[in-house]
Amino acid sequence: MGWWGKKDRGGGTLVVKMENPNFSMVELEAFSDDDENENFLITNDNNNKRRNKNAKQLTWVLLLKAHRAAGCLASLPLSFFSLASSIKRRVVSGKTDTNTNNNNNNNSIKTRFYSCIKFFLFLSLLLLCFEVAAYYNFKGWHFTAPNSKGVFDWVYSMWVFVRVEYLAPVLHFLANVCIVMFTVQSLDRLVLCLGCFWIKYKKIKPVANVSDADLESGDKGFFPMVLVQIPMCNEREVYQQSIAAVCNLDWPKSKLLIQVLDDSDDITTQSLINEEVEKWQQEGANILYRHRVIREGYKAGNLKSAMNCSYVKDYEFVAIFDADFQPTPDFLKRTVPHFKDNDELGLVQARWSFVNKDENLLTRLQNINLAFHFEVEQQVNGIFINFFGFNGTAGVWRIKTLEDAGGWLERTTVEDMDIAVRAHLHGWKFIYLNDVECQCELPESYEAYRKQQHRWHSGPMQLFRLCLPDIISAKISIWKKFNMIFLFFLLRKLILPFYSFTLFCIILPMTMFVPEAELPIWVVCYIPATMSFLNILPAPKSFPFIVPYLLFENTMSVTKFNAMISGLFQLGSAYEWVVTKKSGRSSEGDLVSLINEKSPKHHRGVSAPDLEEMKEEIQRQEEKASKKKKHNRIYMKELALAFLLLTASARSLLSAQGIHFYYLLFQGISFLLVGLDLIGEQVE
Repeated sequence: MGWWGKKDRGGGTLVVKMENPNFSMVELEAFSDDDENENFLITNDNNNKRRNKNAKQLTWVLLLKAHRAAGCLASLPLSFFSLASSIKRRVVSGKTDTNTNNNNNNNSIKTRFYSCIKFFLFLSLLLLCFEVAAYYNFKGWHFTAPNSKGVFDWVYSMWVFVRVEYLAPVLHFLANVCIVMFTVQSLDRLVLCLGCFWIKYKKIKPVANVSDADLESGDKGFFPMVLVQIPMCNEREVYQQSIAAVCNLDWPKSKLLIQVLDDSDDITTQSLINEEVEKWQQEGANILYRHRVIREGYKAGNLKSAMNCSYVKDYEFVAIFDADFQPTPDFLKRTVPHFKDNDELGLVQARWSFVNKDENLLTRLQNINLAFHFEVEQQVNGIFINFFGFNGTAGVWRIKTLEDAGGWLERTTVEDMDIAVRAHLHGWKFIYLNDVECQCELPESYEAYRKQQHRWHSGPMQLFRLCLPDIISAKISIWKKFNMIFLFFLLRKLILPFYSFTLFCIILPMTMFVPEAELPIWVVCYIPATMSFLNILPAPKSFPFIVPYLLFENTMSVTKFNAMISGLFQLGSAYEWVVTKKSGRSSEGDLVSLINEKSPKHHRGVSAPDLEEMKEEIQRQEEKASKKKKHNRIYMKELALAFLLLTASARSLLSAQGIHFYYLLFQGISFLLVGLDLIGEQVE
């Protein structure tokens, strides 16, 4: 035991093995407990020998680290070769993002957006060639019209005149508008972070009016009637783990009813889900299977249909879980008690946690975004203003609140945000519980994530158009109206994707060819880096990914901007509702643990009955999936922007524009990787 109060590491043998045949295996003896006890009796000579031995150990460890570093450097050429091979396969396959579009109107909209980006690309290439020719003609860079009188000199003089008189003022105006938006949005992020810091410092958290003794007193305690709904559509990969998790909720069975709301159009999936429900019914769970004959309105229509059942009037609260969510058994005991003696409370929202956040680079970057959303945005809004956007799942509603707000509506693709806004306008309050987590999955492929983000950013703009008159005429305070219109909708849903795409993907590269409208360094570098640092604070383990996160967020601004425009102006893709693809990875881990158990019992990931039948079904699904080959896509808009940014970086390098070159280069590379679908799940 050392003076610092910690035990020294015990004895043993440290084996250092070099893969290089020129090195041999060497055994290094570490300190043992006996050596420590005899430490007071050894002589100075022994001390010197031990110091020599420690020096030898340090030398071998340093040699080992140097060997590993050399191995990493040697693997770089192989990594680049593998990357080049992947790019070649993408290009040869010829699968573009336009192959999946069946709607002609949607295709025409995407084509116009793509044509706009191509115009800027061709213009930048033309200007780059023109600037290079001018460089060699005038033997240097000139930002004013030359005095010579040749034809090329006249053309260049006219270009400088047009650039100074017409292009630069327009770019400068747009840049200033975007900079103002950028600054306001950055201040909003800073205020949110300060609010989160204050919550942590003061240890502020919602407290229920029900003691633990009341919850442990059985049916005599606070156990109101709770309805649990699991809406799903073709969720073959995850339906078992979700149903099993909900059936294991610790709540009196007489006070709990589970509805499995299946909207699947695949007959096999319907039968599998129905069989799973019947298994849990035989085990004593109070669970029902519902399938709609007329499948309209997507998830909102599914929930609305379920709420119209006659027996719903007997229940006071409804908990909603999407098909990939796995609540812990004590979920209801940690959420429902907050409603007691709080008649103004309409919603209790729990935090999401992710079973596959370390699966690949894409899931790591998503985890950064969502960690900030839940840790900072939702928590601060819940504590200080009792309002936030319902996340669509892992929440408990007071049924009276849903009825008072008008019920579920199918008018947008964000039915969860819609019902939250209408409930807030009717005076209901919300509570967010940051310490109550519910596990779910993140999209592992860029295609699935792209579709999810399109729906998440087009829906709020549809909702803003529809709700603006109601917000203005609502009988709520001016501050709440300002918060909902400016902060909730405009600043965080519209301004963010607009300035991110316009400023960093269009204006910045164009200023390389119009140097009179140069952007300041603090806009390009300092503030984005600071905001990325603040965003990553709720997920400190993701700090090594801060640079990829900053670049990827700007890359995703293309999809978000396109979705925002589609939702705001009701274009073709605004009402596209695609179920996010699930992998069911969490169920695989639970299946392995279930097989390894000696005695059969219920597990959260799967149901216990008929395990062999379930294993055979999984094998059949895997064989069927292996026969149907999937391909990574090539995303044309991202590729066009990649070449635009790389062209601008070349122009920046030629004219020594400093930090702009590095940003444009790395941002162009990130667009290239995303355009070739080299991020996320890789398929053949």
